[in-house]
Amino acid sequence: MEDNSKQSYFDFDEYIRHGEPDQKEKAENWSIAIGLQAVDGLQTSKYLQETAKRNIEGEISLDEVQELIHNYYVSKQNRENPDENNEEADKVSGNIARLLNSKALNFTYFGYTQVHRQIFEGVYKFAGKIRDYEISKREWVLRGDTVSYGYAFELKEAIEYDLEQERQFNYGGLSRDEIVTHIAHFVAYLWQIHAFPEGNTRTTAVFTIQYLRSLGFKVSNEMFKNHSWYFRNALVRYVYKNNEGVMYEPKYLERFFRNLLFGEQWVLKNRYLVINPPAEYAEQPRLDTPTSTPQVPHKYPTSTPQVPNKLMSSNANINRLVVVLGNERYSIKELMEKLSLKDRKNFLDLYLNPAMEEGFVRMLYPESPRHPRQRYLLTVKGQMAYSGIIKKEG
Repeated sequence: MEDNSKQSYFDFDEYIRHGEPDQKEKAENWSIAIGLQAVDGLQTSKYLQETAKRNIEGEISLDEVQELIHNYYVSKQNRENPDENNEEADKVSGNIARLLNSKALNFTYFGYTQVHRQIFEGVYKFAGKIRDYEISKREWVLRGDTVSYGYAFELKEAIEYDLEQERQFNYGGLSRDEIVTHIAHFVAYLWQIHAFPEGNTRTTAVFTIQYLRSLGFKVSNEMFKNHSWYFRNALVRYVYKNNEGVMYEPKYLERFFRNLLFGEQWVLKNRYLVINPPAEYAEQPRLDTPTSTPQVPHKYPTSTPQVPNKLMSSNANINRLVVVLGNERYSIKELMEKLSLKDRKNFLDLYLNPAMEEGFVRMLYPESPRHPRQRYLLTVKGQMAYSGIIKKEG
């Protein structure tokens, strides 16, 4: 199956390019929410798209969106075209948009299962509940074979283990190659557990978006809107091997994250992911390299002049703040002293708030902004910017 479906998405581009900040954020979240339905071959209705527009424009809240969608399908039997099969896509899109609108991330087993519950509430009776039976799925990119998924008796322990390992992982000092390698590994093996009877890829995708945002990265709506099916198949290829010489293949998922996080331009088509592909699809091209020569598998260059630097700010004040923070944690008062600033409002308006909005700095206690021991520190994106600035300045 090729990732070029002509689904009639609502056009959010004008809001994303020219809307007010609140409209832009809502449009990006709706764009991701609708795009993710492609992983299960689902499409949203025109009614959902029109309702999303009303939410973006501030006419109705997300609570009202969900109520309208619910009522729309309650009265479905009284409308024409009763065979429309958009209900799951519409309800799930609304639920995902609501989740992405929230800045909270509960990085625990409970938090992960709650993402599934919130996405599929009102759609699946088993929303938020892990499966108690074994599963297999025939995959097109595996020519009909299946991935080995987690055993039902150990799903909870497997999720807890993966999340705890990631929670303890230190991104400090890593290159962007190493960061991509690690993120892809974490996401792929969390997905392979396949904890739920249905909806695992959409749950993993939303959880991943929330996690990447918490690390300071900007998550492009275009990637999940246009390449959600590639994302799923790249997960499949990452964790699959067989007895006929096909081995685990991380590069496809890593290339998805390279495009997403660093603006590289790998061609994300499913034809390149099929095992034992025909010769013309054996090498996945990259459009932003100086030549058209295919890249060497896995150890490919990553710092060509054509790749925009998405890890350093063009704002000199943000870069100053990043250097001052370094590997430490400071209060607002301490940061102002180190920057030799006296005016708290100017510091917040010109330094701290922009640095947090661009994903370079985060709170130590984000759930409690007025915490008496509140401190500020660099995100993973901020750490990478810090390393780049220090290297550039010698």
